[in-house]
Amino acid sequence: MDKKRGAVRVHPSRPVTPVAPPTTRRGAEHHKVDLKGHSESWLRNHIAVCKAALTKLLGTPVATMMTVAVLAIALTLPGFLFTVLSNVQSLTEGWEGETRLSLYLETSLGDEDADRFSRSLLLRDDIAAVDYISRNQGMREFKKYSGFGDVLDALTDNPLPAVVVLLPRSRAVADLGLMRASFEAMPEVNEAVLDLEWLQRLDAMLAVAKRGVFVLGLLLGLAVLLVIGNTIKMSIESRRDEIVVSKLVGATDAWVRRPFLYTGVWYGLLGALCAWLVIQVAWLMLETPAQELTQLYRSQFQLTGLGVSGSSLLLLSSVLLGWLGAWIAVRRHLRDIEPS
Repeated sequence: MDKKRGAVRVHPSRPVTPVAPPTTRRGAEHHKVDLKGHSESWLRNHIAVCKAALTKLLGTPVATMMTVAVLAIALTLPGFLFTVLSNVQSLTEGWEGETRLSLYLETSLGDEDADRFSRSLLLRDDIAAVDYISRNQGMREFKKYSGFGDVLDALTDNPLPAVVVLLPRSRAVADLGLMRASFEAMPEVNEAVLDLEWLQRLDAMLAVAKRGVFVLGLLLGLAVLLVIGNTIKMSIESRRDEIVVSKLVGATDAWVRRPFLYTGVWYGLLGALCAWLVIQVAWLMLETPAQELTQLYRSQFQLTGLGVSGSSLLLLSSVLLGWLGAWIAVRRHLRDIEPS
């Protein structure tokens, strides 16, 4: 007995075995994704987008190197000036160990009176040490180090005054100023000079220079921001059709924005690395002349470059500027690209 469509053909010699109908699933299936799987998927996507952004930059080496060169120049100038000021400041800090006050005595004062005056200063509680330099001793040292010995020998009188060098116990600026004023009021003293006054002026100039470098860094940082933003804008315009298609298939703004943000980060990182390399080469060129100069002054000072902290600050600030410039450009121009 035969039956059509769905019936079972029965033969007397065979037992009948029921056949279960095939299970066919239709429609979407629901899968539960845990937090770990979501995190791994998010990380894989970011790594893939980061690699793709670098590959795209390397695919246009000329345009990429031109942009990176502009960024490197803008980052090199404030970084180099910052290291110069740091070296000058560290050099002046080594000279502030002992503050000395030099008293130039009246030329009419005899050697015995000048020596007696210097001995009387030892009785003062605010003075730690006194060094007396007579007129003849000062002339001998001046002939030795000035190179004008023949000219000075032709003089009939010694024009140099006796000098008393004092080491004050206090290093406060206010106390030193009062001490200097009190010594200048004495009849034996022609002039009182604080040896570190020029260092104080230098510190004031360094403070102004630091503020100027900070302002210059802000301006050049703004230039880096604008350069990266304009570059990302051009990249967005060149990929307008791709962005439209991505939004048509349901891509979110965050997904579309991600490649451009990584492009900005790569621009900032490459620019910072080139700037760091230029600064290091500049310091290598200055190292030998600086050592020769310090040897002439019998100093142990050595030039220091950016160091770990300066290099880290340069890299982090450049990467942050790259990301921020890309984010501003994408936020401004991405909203204008919508599927019609």
